Amino acid sequence: MALSLILRRGPVFLLNTIMTTRRRINTVYRSLNRPLTVLGAERKLFFFAMCMGAATFNMLSSLLGGILMFFLLYLAARWATNTDSQILRFLLSAAKFKTQYDPSKLSPTTIRRASNV
Repeated sequence: MALSLILRRGPVFLLNTIMTTRRRINTVYRSLNRPLTVLGAERKLFFFAMCMGAATFNMLSSLLGGILMFFLLYLAARWATNTDSQILRFLLSAAKFKTQYDPSKLSPTTIRRASNV
């Protein structure tokens, strides 16, 4: 039925139906694309810094050492989150993949020319 309707009206009808389709607009909320952070650092990195600070405190029995370790790792976590929020996922998954060819890393090959052959 639809094919016969298109054939009867010709290519002008088909062109009109294609031209009248409206562009679909999907709303994307900014809160969905923002990383979840704790005090400006990604959650996993923040809790890693907190656990390492606590471990340093327990191992060295030094409150100053634990706070210093937490503060340094917290600053690194904030830098990593501000630079790229997916940097942790990228670094952890990089070990799983094999290395690819890099033209800037030159591996010299020896070429021997045979003469009088």
